[in-house]
Amino acid sequence: MTHAASDPRIVTLGEIIMDMFPQEIGKSFAEVTAFLPKPGGAPANVAVAAARLGTATAYIGKVGEDAFGHVLVDVLRSQNVETRGIAFDPDVRTTMVFITMPDEHTQEFVFYRNPGADLQLRTDELDASLFANARAFHFGSLSLVEEPARSATYAAIEMAKKAGALVSFDVNYRPTLWASPQEAQAEIRRILPLADLLKVNEVEIALLGGSGDLESACRTLLAQGPGLIVVTLGAEGSFFCTNQVSGAVAPFRVNTVDATGCGDAFIAGLLTRLTASDDWHELLTAETLRKALTFGNAVGALTALTRGVIPALPSKEQVHNFLQQQGVDW
Repeated sequence: MTHAASDPRIVTLGEIIMDMFPQEIGKSFAEVTAFLPKPGGAPANVAVAAARLGTATAYIGKVGEDAFGHVLVDVLRSQNVETRGIAFDPDVRTTMVFITMPDEHTQEFVFYRNPGADLQLRTDELDASLFANARAFHFGSLSLVEEPARSATYAAIEMAKKAGALVSFDVNYRPTLWASPQEAQAEIRRILPLADLLKVNEVEIALLGGSGDLESACRTLLAQGPGLIVVTLGAEGSFFCTNQVSGAVAPFRVNTVDATGCGDAFIAGLLTRLTASDDWHELLTAETLRKALTFGNAVGALTALTRGVIPALPSKEQVHNFLQQQGVDW
């Protein structure tokens, strides 16, 4: 077994869960004949994806002291992700999410969290040493749903900022996990002033930015704190916006088998590019961002070729070969 570097460049925090994938695509929950367990959870996916791309990563979170919890931690270790930031809960089960797919581009989720171990992470369980030389800290909104994970997330943001790391926030809005849409929006908006990089999809940018126009919605959100906003557009590619520059980046056309986790793969690709420099602010030019999002698009496209997320994530060599095959000057 390989062992992760103890000095991670990218640190992620949040849910690590067992995704229960449907045996068939195109069927409802009532029609699916079986579900297949596969490791998942957006922040864990990002940690593995970045590690596959050659960047030292660490994951912070909590699992149950149960079979699924141990399987998930073993998977991260086998993927060279630093796991000393993971706590085990003897009283609460590892979270599961059952997924159906009306088509290969669309997922529907039912979370088994009552509560889930991922929401039991406490501030006193955070390992501050993981942030000592971190260049980026990435998390999503699922750890903001309830205490104590919400306070732990804020404490980790503070540790990241003290280390001078880029703070990356994936909205990853899951309406069924919140008491109300209003509560979700309020918690998400509280984070915006603390985030350097905000990742949203088409639905989230319209919801938070109050406009269907990407540029206008991004400008609204930039005024609330982030220095960079990236919008994932699925099969249509991606979009970036800062106070100085903005632009759309074309997608790579592939035969999609399963789009689950492509956004996680994309942001991992982008973060590996932004953490290649000591100061990520230097990379906020139109040319550099276009290249970084092109790389992210390629990582996402390759992930769509295989069912599941972690098994599908490509290596740096695979991405570089794919870009060459696509005629991209890398």
